Amino acid sequence: MPTYEYKCEKCGKIFEEFHSITAEPVKKCKFCSGKVRRLISPGAGFILKGNGFYATDYRKPDYKRQAQKEAAGTCPAGKKSSCANCPNSGK
Repeated sequence: MPTYEYKCEKCGKIFEEFHSITAEPVKKCKFCSGKVRRLISPGAGFILKGNGFYATDYRKPDYKRQAQKEAAGTCPAGKKSSCANCPNSGK
C-alpha cells in the first residue's frame, strides 16, 4: 500500500496517510478539519539488498581461478596465442 502526502489549505500542514490505491482520498485535515489536497510525491527509493543483483553473483566457479592466473601472468586458456591482452601472447 502506498503512502500519500496531503497539504491542508487552511493551516498549511503537510501530513502523510498510508492507504490502498482504491481507497477514497483524505478530504479533511486531521489537525484542523480544513480542506486538503493530495501532493505529488517522488515515492520511495528503490533499494536492492542481498544476493542476485550483481553480475559477479552469477559467475562460473572457475572465474576466480582464471582471474588469479591472469594476474600471475599466465594465460587462463593455457595457449599463448589465444589471449590478445595476455602477457604471454608473444605480442
